[in-house]
Amino acid sequence: MGPARLKLAAFRAVHTDRFPMNRPTSIPSHSLDSPLNADRPRIAFVQACWHREIVDRSKEAFLTTMEQYGYTTDDIDFYVVPGAFEIPLHAKRLARGGRHAGIIAAALVVDGGIYRHEFVANAVVDGLMHVQLETDVPVFSLVLTPHKFHQGEEHIRFFKEHFLIKGAEVAHACADTIHKLGTLDAR
Repeated sequence: MGPARLKLAAFRAVHTDRFPMNRPTSIPSHSLDSPLNADRPRIAFVQACWHREIVDRSKEAFLTTMEQYGYTTDDIDFYVVPGAFEIPLHAKRLARGGRHAGIIAAALVVDGGIYRHEFVANAVVDGLMHVQLETDVPVFSLVLTPHKFHQGEEHIRFFKEHFLIKGAEVAHACADTIHKLGTLDAR
């Protein structure tokens, strides 16, 4: 088990009750040899390359957590875009392609001093909401916007850990939502 997985496991052991999204959902877990794997829906993970050393932590936790639901890296398509602003269009094209049952959007939007970072974050989240409502494919936002961010070691360490938590949370939400939407379609 790698260092990121060990930290995530240690965090879960201590904080599961404090963060309800870190609790297992109603989805049964299946072994990787299960015949269900052939029919399992694909997922897209789209991330911005700004602050990649931080945002990559969410991807690590997402993958680790999705393994609990029987997913493998072969079930997930990864895309990197220049910045958060490019994520909604990429997500829309992926959703319209019909290959993915869910799309994760991951980015860290910080105040760059030129324009307000809240504007960028709001535009991205609004765009993601429009994508899922227009295409009927759920889009999960892991686009975080800290109030004040600086490149100091303490902040970077904090956000690397925070993205581990958020990656696990979005994995639970993704797996649970795909499962529940599948049951709605079957009715």
